[in-house]
Amino acid sequence: MPVREASHSVAVSLILCLSLPLLPSPLAAKTRPARALEPGYAEALAAADHFLQAWQSGDVENGMVLLSSHAKETVTTDVVEKFFSNPGPAAYEIGRGKLLKRGRYEFPIVLVSGASSNIRARRRFSSLVMVDAGKIDWAVDKLP
Repeated sequence: MPVREASHSVAVSLILCLSLPLLPSPLAAKTRPARALEPGYAEALAAADHFLQAWQSGDVENGMVLLSSHAKETVTTDVVEKFFSNPGPAAYEIGRGKLLKRGRYEFPIVLVSGASSNIRARRRFSSLVMVDAGKIDWAVDKLP
């Protein structure tokens, strides 16, 4: 009988080893397949990043170039200059954008400003609305 028990034990072990790859792994349950990006998403994200780089460096000229004609009509020069003036170092975060409608995306952002050794950083949560301005150009349609 000991030989029969040993062969039974080996058979059960073999079945378990062969069936393990068939069981779903905990990691596979947490990952989802990547969604396909909508047309223009990468370009809109890149334009939002360039705009925020201009904000970070206080570059009003390059920031103004990235505003849509609608945004330029709705804000004053003082508002734009105030937006681009940063006391101290500045940083930003861009979240995953969502398609509002064809040719229009909204990206959640966090603007961090005023961080230094004696000044506490200020975080401001907002969003950037990007619009397809034609000729593969994207523009900021709403200031944060």
